[in-house]
Amino acid sequence: MWRRILYAALVLGTLICFAPVGAVIWSSWFANRHGCTLHEGYVNPCVVNGTDYGETLYSAFVSGWFMLLTLPVGLILLGVLIALALLDWLNRRKRHRTTTPPS
Repeated sequence: MWRRILYAALVLGTLICFAPVGAVIWSSWFANRHGCTLHEGYVNPCVVNGTDYGETLYSAFVSGWFMLLTLPVGLILLGVLIALALLDWLNRRKRHRTTTPPS
């Protein structure tokens, strides 16, 4: 039971750490698709269907600077997650091998 909670926490932490990457990708895609100018200097207007998304795009794009802090933490969490999954897999394989009678 505690193993599932640990896995869930590691997956959630990794996703949170990679969220700034998603924000930058989304804001760049949205601005590009609608012909808007986007950069980290200042807010540019981006009116789509009568709504100005400029501030939202700017905030999402600038949040990419958080990657300097979150990506190293996310990579460490991902490494721990992979190591735990590999150890669990090896333990299950070893347990299965010892409990199965030879043919």
